[in-house]
Amino acid sequence: MSRVLIISHDIVGVRMAGPGIRCWQFARVLSREFDVTLAVPQTTDLTSPRFNILSYNPDQPQTIEQAIEAAEVVIAGGYLLRDFPILMTIEKPLVIDAYTPYIFEALELNSSLQSPDFLEAHEHTLGVLSTQFVAGDFFICANERQRDLWIGFLAACGRVNPYAHLKDKTMRCLIDVVPFGLPPEPPRHEKQVLKGVYGDIAKDDKVLLWGGGLWEWLDPLTLIQAMARIVEKRQDVKLVFPGSRHPYKERVPDMKIRQQALQLSQELGLAEKYVFFGDWVPYEEWPNYLLEADIGVSLHLDTLETRFAFRTRILDYIWAGLPIIATRGDAMAEIIESYGLGLVVPPQDVDQLTRLLLDLLEEPDLRGTYQSGFVEAAKQLTWDHVAEPLIRFCRQPYRAPDKVALGKRELYDHIAALERVLRTREGHLIANLEQHARNLEALLRDREDELSRYKQTIFFKLYNLLTRSEG
Repeated sequence: MSRVLIISHDIVGVRMAGPGIRCWQFARVLSREFDVTLAVPQTTDLTSPRFNILSYNPDQPQTIEQAIEAAEVVIAGGYLLRDFPILMTIEKPLVIDAYTPYIFEALELNSSLQSPDFLEAHEHTLGVLSTQFVAGDFFICANERQRDLWIGFLAACGRVNPYAHLKDKTMRCLIDVVPFGLPPEPPRHEKQVLKGVYGDIAKDDKVLLWGGGLWEWLDPLTLIQAMARIVEKRQDVKLVFPGSRHPYKERVPDMKIRQQALQLSQELGLAEKYVFFGDWVPYEEWPNYLLEADIGVSLHLDTLETRFAFRTRILDYIWAGLPIIATRGDAMAEIIESYGLGLVVPPQDVDQLTRLLLDLLEEPDLRGTYQSGFVEAAKQLTWDHVAEPLIRFCRQPYRAPDKVALGKRELYDHIAALERVLRTREGHLIANLEQHARNLEALLRDREDELSRYKQTIFFKLYNLLTRSEG
C-alpha cells in the first residue's frame, strides 16, 4: 500500500475554505486504497479514522521533513515550495495541485500597490510558479481551460519536451484535470440556521445566498445594488454573505472588496435589515445554509482571472440543488447553461441581474423547476469520479521522464537559470529606482544652486532691504 502525503497550504478544520476542503476530500478518497497522511498548517480540530493528520508550522520546515521522507508520493500546491524548499529536491513522485490560477488572483490582490512594489510582487509570484512547474512530476488542475494555460507555462519552463512527448503525446502523463468535486451523499438539513433564526430573516422570506468569501476578483457590489432595487418591490427578500472573511486570517488578508461591500450596504440602508454579513460557517453546518436558501449567487468581474477560475461555491449549489445566478465568462457559467441549473448574466449589469432575480423569485417551485439538471450534473462531479486521474497516478506513481533522464544536476541548473533571470529583473528594477533617486537628487541640487545664485542678485538684495525698512 503506497504511502501518500497530502500537504495543505490552507487550514483544515471546522471552518475551512476551498483549498482546505479539497485536501480533506483528497485524503478521504485516497485513503480507501492508500496509507494517507494529511499535513495541515497550525493545528486542526478535525479527526479521521481513515487517515493520519499531521500539524506543521509553515515557519519551521523541520516539522514536516520526516513525513516527506517517509512518503512514496507527495501532493502539494500553493506556495508550499517556498515554505519547504526540500520539495524541490526530493527523489520521489511530486504532484503539484494547480487548481487555482494564482498568478491572476495575485494581479488583482496587488493592483493597489505602487508600481515598484506591484512589479516586485509579480516577479515573486512568477518565481514561485516557475519553481513549482520545474519541480513537479505530475500536475493537476480544475478544468480544460486551466490545462491549456498550464501547458503553456510548462512549455515555457522547458517541461513540454521530447521526454514527455515520447511517454504520452497527449501530455496527460504530465498534467490532467481533477476539478473540485461533490460529496457522494446528498446534503441533510439538521437544524434551522437562516429562516426565522438569523437576524431579521422571517420564516417565509426568500434568501439569496453568497457562498464563500469576498475576494478582490468577485463582484458583490452589483448584487447589493440589485438588492436595493428588489426591496423597493418586495421586502421579503434577504441576501446573506455567511462567510465574508477567510478563516486563515494569519495568511489571507482582509480584502478591500469586503469593506466596500459593507460600506455600500450601509449607505443604501440595507445592512442588517436586508443584507447580512456573517462569520465563516463551520463545514458541517454548511448544508443547512444551502438547503434553506432559495437562490445561490456567484458574481465576478470581467478579468483574466475569470476565464481560468473554477468557482467552488457553485459546486456547493449543485450539490444542494440550489438554483443559481452567476456571471458569464468562466467555466462554471458554461456548466450552468449546459445542464440548465439557473441563469447567467453579463458582468456588472445591475438592470439585468435585478430583472432575472425578480423573475426567479416569482417561480412557485423554483428548486423543482431545475431539479433534473442538478441530478445530471451531480453524477459527473462526485469526488470519487473527478479524482480518478489522481487515483491512477497514486496506483502507479512515476517520476517525470525528463527529470529521470536529465537527472538532478540539469534540473538544478535550470532552476538556477530561472533564479538568475529573476535576480537580473530585480537588479534592473533596483537600478532604475536608484537612478530615479539620483535624478531627483540632482534636480534638487540644481534648484538649490539656482536659489543660491538668485540670493546674490541686486533684486534679492533690494527685496531684503525693502523688507527690513518696512518693519
